[in-house]
Amino acid sequence: MILEMAASAGDRQALVAEGGSLSAADLLDLAGAAAERFRDYPAVLYLGANHLGFPAALFGAAQAGVPFVPLNYRLSEQQLDGLLSRHPGALVLRQADLGALLAPGAGPVGSVVPADAVNKADDAATAGSAADDDPVAVILYTSGTTAAPKAALLRHRHLLSYVLNTVEFGSGEDEAALVSVPPYHVAGVANLLTNLYAGRRLVYLAAFDPAAWLETVRREGVTHALLVPTMLARVVAELRAAGPGPDPVTAGTPTLRSLAYGGARMPGPVLEDALRLFPGTGFVNAYGLTETASSIAVLSPDDHQAALTSADPAVRQRLSSVGRALPGVEFQIRAEDGATAGPGETGLIFVRGDQISGEYGGYSALDADGWFATRDRGWLDAEGYLFIEGRADDTIIRGGENIAPAEIEDVLLAHPGITEAAVLGLPDAEWGQRLVAVVVGEGDPQEIRQWVKDRLRSSKTPETIVFRPELPKTETGKLLRRVLTAELEQASRA
Repeated sequence: MILEMAASAGDRQALVAEGGSLSAADLLDLAGAAAERFRDYPAVLYLGANHLGFPAALFGAAQAGVPFVPLNYRLSEQQLDGLLSRHPGALVLRQADLGALLAPGAGPVGSVVPADAVNKADDAATAGSAADDDPVAVILYTSGTTAAPKAALLRHRHLLSYVLNTVEFGSGEDEAALVSVPPYHVAGVANLLTNLYAGRRLVYLAAFDPAAWLETVRREGVTHALLVPTMLARVVAELRAAGPGPDPVTAGTPTLRSLAYGGARMPGPVLEDALRLFPGTGFVNAYGLTETASSIAVLSPDDHQAALTSADPAVRQRLSSVGRALPGVEFQIRAEDGATAGPGETGLIFVRGDQISGEYGGYSALDADGWFATRDRGWLDAEGYLFIEGRADDTIIRGGENIAPAEIEDVLLAHPGITEAAVLGLPDAEWGQRLVAVVVGEGDPQEIRQWVKDRLRSSKTPETIVFRPELPKTETGKLLRRVLTAELEQASRA
């Protein structure tokens, strides 16, 4: 439906990547040809970067009625083998195969996962293979920051609900969107669908580089872009390095109307720098999960501006929120006993709506009333703005007190010598857990501890400050807390 509607624009350029381009009508033809190649397989696995072959493969799989599964091509061979084994008999498209998707007469394409490569612990392989009235469109593997990756199922109705509730059809004929997030991220799928539906020209970057990103925005007249916080931090650093002195030049991107960020926590100093460097650009904070078919809350450009200029502390605080629920989405905060929390009360965040899947290979995580537990902790203010305190699994319990790492991390990031920070709870015989801060930057550990104590209190002051050149993260910028915790626990036992 989305591609057919986009194709009504005729020969107008719709997609640009690595010097090539396609109209939506071209893409519709290529998708039909790809569907003929895909019909005999239980799934299509995409193992490549951003490329014109990505939308051809996604829409081809949709027309063939089989699930499309973009995988993280940066994983090790062992990790990839584990994921591939969950899809016996599936067609695998690697980077070298993508050119053939743009040449329908080129013959067979891709390779096949051996039929005996079955991982009995996961039912993703058969999740969408049965013909029914509610087919699976995309299977995305979660990032695995706190546990092993899970196969999240998004059905056509989830993705369509997101698009129809958030985008006006054909509204962006004079606009161009730059996509630099990878195809295996839910934002990579959602950006393709929403921008095609809006009529925007879609510009792909195969790999993110801050200088190349800026050059592409300028060359292509990009009006809309999305960056994860790590990417935005690198763009800010690139612009600062280009400045003639302590005050950096502005970005020099006059066409850029909207810059969305999301996918991980945004450090306050990075956001403040970016707002100064892109003075004519509207910033959008988008919050969502793989299981929710992309964004479920947005902090709009007007919200950013109001928070920056208001004298009301409650309004200014909203700059650190993720905004309010999108149309068709409801939030509920629940206390530990399951009771609904009131404004300002912290608890577990639940979400409900037609775009919410909450389904994994083999089971659904929705409760009887359709609510999905995000496993994030947070709170709503009186006007419905959502504040995220972090993953529930990240909560540190010290002497019976629940401590959100994000609160301490924000204070650490305000320190002039610190650029990145992660606060963890390590086992402690007396307190249950002790606070350890791992930081990127420089400074005296005692002075940094005092900095935190002056702004919070003793019970939230890290006992130990550990300096590292970098923090372990996913390719999309999410902190790998479980990796960092395991490293520190191993070091403490050595």
